[in-house]
Amino acid sequence: MSFDIAVMQAFNGISLFTVLLLMSLGLAIVFGLMGVINMAHGELMAMGAYATYLTAKVCEQLLPGWWVGIYLFIAIPVAFGVTFAAGWAIERGLIRFLYNRPLDKLLATWGLSLILQQTYRSLFGAQEVSVPLPGWLAGAWEPTDGMQFPLNRLFIIALTAVVGLAVYWLLYRTRWGLRVRSVMQNRQMASAVGINTARVDALTFALGAGLAGIAGSVFTMVGSTNPGTGQLYIVDAFIIVVFGGVQSLLGTALSGFTIAESQTVLEYLMSGSMARVSILALVIVVLYFRPQGLFARRTRS
Repeated sequence: MSFDIAVMQAFNGISLFTVLLLMSLGLAIVFGLMGVINMAHGELMAMGAYATYLTAKVCEQLLPGWWVGIYLFIAIPVAFGVTFAAGWAIERGLIRFLYNRPLDKLLATWGLSLILQQTYRSLFGAQEVSVPLPGWLAGAWEPTDGMQFPLNRLFIIALTAVVGLAVYWLLYRTRWGLRVRSVMQNRQMASAVGINTARVDALTFALGAGLAGIAGSVFTMVGSTNPGTGQLYIVDAFIIVVFGGVQSLLGTALSGFTIAESQTVLEYLMSGSMARVSILALVIVVLYFRPQGLFARRTRS
């Protein structure tokens, strides 16, 4: 493998990693920090993608002639806001009644995912919809003749870095993040010292949903959207969270990078289906010997 090909394969792995990380971060917060297995997380991603599509349509009507270049800066916050509100409503209207009933949570969110899929079919049809790529994201950066880095992928990488740093700051450098970690470690003690655990639960679940919305908005830059779009990434996102170690956001990031780079290299050497089978086999073997996850935090026994 030449140097140029190796660099391009590494870049492809990073591109896949960024999309998976945006999806997995929200899931890691909801599943890892709250213990909620949200089977509708993929449909929240699709909601963010459809919100981006609708924002583009509105901008096309209100800002004819130059909407293509700016709609993305409006669509990403809109996608986050819509899914954040949806996450808040789901937690307050459904999840909060099922915290001590894990199987019921699983079934309820799975049923919600089916309802959302059918809702998308009713509103947008079964066909795929897409949005135009802004002109400033078209083309590629070519540092050498053998290397091409698509501008839309570079933008996604930069956006993911900003979102990741913002989530880290929010959870580990703010009073709200301190409350979240307190509730996660000892809910009864957190409530005893005056923390509104119900409000923390709602905001945390809403944040995870909002991150899924950003992932959906990013997805529109690389593919079309249909009612089943969320199902494309939900399994990979769960694997990344479990493989990295539940309750570890750093583990989620390291796990996503490891899986994305491994899958990209294996897809270059063999077929796509065999690459996925190999990755799943590797994950199973690792979890057999380290059921707590490969990058789980050490705790006292």
